[in-house]
Amino acid sequence: MVKNVKKILSSKRKLNLKKSKVTKKKIAIKNPAKKKLIKRLAVKKPVKILPKKKSKKLELVKSPENPVILPVRENEWEAWQTFNPGAVLLEDKVHFLYRAIGPDGISRLGYARSDDGFSMNERLPYPVFEHRLTPGSFSFWSFASGGSFGGAEDPRIVRVDEEGLLYMTYTACDGGLRVGLTSITIKDFLNKKWNWKIPKLISPPGEIHKNWLIFPEKINGKYAVMHSIVPKIEITYLDDLNFDKVKFINSPRAFGPQKGNANKTCWDKWIRGPGSAPVKTSKGWLLFYHAMGKDWGKYKIGVMLLDLKDPSKILHRSKEPVLEPDEWYENNGFKPGIVYVTGAVVKDGKLLVYYGGADSCVNLAYANLDKFLENLTKTEKPKLKTAITIKTKIKS
Repeated sequence: MVKNVKKILSSKRKLNLKKSKVTKKKIAIKNPAKKKLIKRLAVKKPVKILPKKKSKKLELVKSPENPVILPVRENEWEAWQTFNPGAVLLEDKVHFLYRAIGPDGISRLGYARSDDGFSMNERLPYPVFEHRLTPGSFSFWSFASGGSFGGAEDPRIVRVDEEGLLYMTYTACDGGLRVGLTSITIKDFLNKKWNWKIPKLISPPGEIHKNWLIFPEKINGKYAVMHSIVPKIEITYLDDLNFDKVKFINSPRAFGPQKGNANKTCWDKWIRGPGSAPVKTSKGWLLFYHAMGKDWGKYKIGVMLLDLKDPSKILHRSKEPVLEPDEWYENNGFKPGIVYVTGAVVKDGKLLVYYGGADSCVNLAYANLDKFLENLTKTEKPKLKTAITIKTKIKS
């Protein structure tokens, strides 16, 4: 299926490229609205041309180039699935660690880079991180969590303040689902010397844990680790990230709808967990989260704005999902109907959100950050807008 999707996408892009060239020419000559305007002006009647109204609504756009990362058949380790990328902004470029699965069923992490945040400028043909498995560690939870027999899932990468390290949390499929932590120096990361620190499992043994996030800035002088958002947001503050004798008390399996929306029509009746590492803004910490409603099995994305000094406090929360699985690349793959945000950065005033589609490909949605925050703080519905490709006939 992935092979067919890739072939369809390749031909689709080529076709759209040809169409766009013809379209520009035709619009300049045959645009009916333009011809009508020219005719009116020729009759010497005063014509009042009103400026376009600036939209007060949020416009979150799914990139017309989606998917931005697809499996590569020639690279066996990523031949089947590539999805759920962590993202970090370094030297004004977006760097990705994305999850990949091949025929051996092991989930590994690959590397890609984008200079503008939209198109990929570099992608390595080999994996850059692999969680070494305990012999005989396969479990049902590993397969159900994305189709692998074990390995490293769903990375989140973050730089805390101006430290010379990148920290990465990930789901370790090693006889169950636990949270792993490792780090690498920024110098080695940029030079592609993959000298990762020996990983440590930081979630309690015998329990199912995923989606632990490290804040990109210390809060009140301490590292902040988010490990649950239901039934309430739970954050542990630490002097360091060694995780020696740290006890976490949370309810990872408890899900709850928004206050006052306990009926079955609530879109986020079952909250699955947080998405990308929190993004710091002037108005608060921006946190995406995954949830489901009455259409069980369809993952949707909501967003919260958390207090900068006490991120356990929710200042604003979207009343509707900001991202839904309604495109072909989100409904064809290993898990149809899944959108899963694991990376978000701010570049050139734009909020760039990277997510997995159908557990099979990497996609991008973006927005003007200021408009997004304005809409969210007004508790309005952040509307989703998909970029449109104009179609015209191509002369042979």
